[in-house]
Amino acid sequence: MKRILRSHPLHRFCAIVALTIVVAAQTCLAFDPNEWRNTQTLEVPAKGLVRVNVPAPTLDAAQPGLEDLRIVDSKGNQVPYLIERLLPDAESKIRPAEFRSTIENGATNLNLRTGSRAPLVGVSLETPAIRFMKAVDIEGSNDGTTWTKLAGGDSLFRLPDGAAKLRVSFPEGAWEFLRVTIDDLGSPPVPFTGADLHKARTTAPAEPLPITIKSRDVSPGTTRLALDLGAANLTLGSLRIESNEPVFTRTVTLAVPEFGNDGICERNIADAVIYRVNMNGKNEAHLEIPLESEIHTRELLVLIQNEDSPPISIDSVRADRRLVRLTFFANQPGQYSLLSGNTQCTAPRYDLSALSGRLRNASATDVVPSALVPNPNYKPPEALAALTLTGAQIDIAKWKFRKPLPLSQSGVQQVELDPELLARSQPDQRDIRIVRGEYQLPFIFERTSLSRSIDLNAAAANDPKKPAFSRWSLKLPQTGLPIARLVCTSSSPLFHRQMRLWEEVTDERGDKFASELGRATWDQTPNSPKRDLVIELNARPQSDTLFLETDNGDNPAIDLRNFRSYYPVTRVVFKATPDPAQPVWLYYGNPDTTTPRYDLTLVAGELLKAERSTVAAGPEENLSSKPSFVGETLAGSTRYIFWGALALVVIVLLAIMSRFLPKPGQQ
Repeated sequence: MKRILRSHPLHRFCAIVALTIVVAAQTCLAFDPNEWRNTQTLEVPAKGLVRVNVPAPTLDAAQPGLEDLRIVDSKGNQVPYLIERLLPDAESKIRPAEFRSTIENGATNLNLRTGSRAPLVGVSLETPAIRFMKAVDIEGSNDGTTWTKLAGGDSLFRLPDGAAKLRVSFPEGAWEFLRVTIDDLGSPPVPFTGADLHKARTTAPAEPLPITIKSRDVSPGTTRLALDLGAANLTLGSLRIESNEPVFTRTVTLAVPEFGNDGICERNIADAVIYRVNMNGKNEAHLEIPLESEIHTRELLVLIQNEDSPPISIDSVRADRRLVRLTFFANQPGQYSLLSGNTQCTAPRYDLSALSGRLRNASATDVVPSALVPNPNYKPPEALAALTLTGAQIDIAKWKFRKPLPLSQSGVQQVELDPELLARSQPDQRDIRIVRGEYQLPFIFERTSLSRSIDLNAAAANDPKKPAFSRWSLKLPQTGLPIARLVCTSSSPLFHRQMRLWEEVTDERGDKFASELGRATWDQTPNSPKRDLVIELNARPQSDTLFLETDNGDNPAIDLRNFRSYYPVTRVVFKATPDPAQPVWLYYGNPDTTTPRYDLTLVAGELLKAERSTVAAGPEENLSSKPSFVGETLAGSTRYIFWGALALVVIVLLAIMSRFLPKPGQQ
């Protein structure tokens, strides 16, 4: 009798995987490994399934969607793989089947019938109250008689500044009933109108990510941190802001640079409230911001809203990144290669989706790739990303100003536009050009959330005809500065004022009139923290002198000092190599030109990811020719007076000449 052999389930699974991969490999298009910029070695000890956690440097070198990752065997053949981004399940909440609230014996009792057999890990309460602080206990039961304490002495609170803690967590478990007891002995009861039950969810592995704070900028009401993540294309699970401040509450926005129609802008990806408060003698802190987002740039921006409070000290910023895993079947032990860094290729189609569920849970050999190194046989593709970008020829005759850009390193450069340049260029910066020789260098603008301050010279400018008004004259360094905000302080302890900011401008006929730029209400009391006056301008000033005034009524005049203005920071980003024979110039000051259009879409991702060299523009050179006659130098009413006087002189001369002409009939 012939014996029938029964194979092990794992052997059958590996056979299925091998067969599927052979079929998939036959469908792979031929490729040249030398088109990939980087390589890493994978030492596979045995035949079978292999799992690789993709390191951060590999993610940084790859395309944003990891379309260019390839695994190659020792013979140069592609090996199909399955890629996984290990993410936790989305949080799931359910409403309780029954919710009852009673107040007795100095406590608010909330009785919930869950109506679910799913494991629970917490409950969030709903209330319309805007300010309260309470202690809370939670108990669970499956029969309504025998109760188990799940959480005790926890805190519930909501503060007017946005800080709130309405969720209470407890160990995972399935409960038919929950009882929430809120202590009301220290403060009046507040109404609770409903609840959400948080179901348990599967977690995902993560590893700590070292983060560097590249820059820290403080402007009125906002602290801006620029973080260097060390790599692009990372999936961040959470971000934690470390501060030693004993008590604070701040709203935080996370943003990333992104390429748009108007260049590089900032896109908000998360908002949260962080705080550290003292509740009934117990310190409560919430400093972690959940993300679960892919960050395709190396830079992450943190905007901390200080409002009228002083900036908080930031000791460090920490983050966790989710893992990215590759799984493939090795037909034999030996050396394999992991390739990355091909900006032109598309994602492979291996048709392994049918096995994805089984591959995720199958046992596999973990292999750690070697360090990322350049491919010695790399052949750059014929594409814009591999070339030095050059634009069209340009006739610079109509540009009035230029500044040198001294380059020190090759690669991507960034130049911050200074106030002098912003004042002389067009409001939309359409006249800015970067030029080398006779050709333009393509660039993109970066519109940031940063702002820089400019100190203003202030002097009293009271109008004798308005004795109840106080007026200050504010002198800007030059005409046309694109300031967006005016700030000043006061030492007066008590006042309420309507503040108005305006300037005197001249129309086409030479007539002067007051043009309002902004206004704000300013209150100050002895018991409140000192706050600055902040006026957001609704228009760009046309002159170099601004006026700030207020009606004092029958009150004494207030004292103002420390006048300063702020303008938004705009950068120009481009790619160039130093060449002493052909310096790079930044041209501006041409009102007749239009906005340049460059084919930078293909390399926008590279410009965003690349490390930039900061270039400071040199001194301004005035290229405008001198006027050919005096009339060209005059403006406003002076020009009209000049031309009127000239016309009068011509008329007088014609009248005098007519007297010397012979009259009709005279011989």
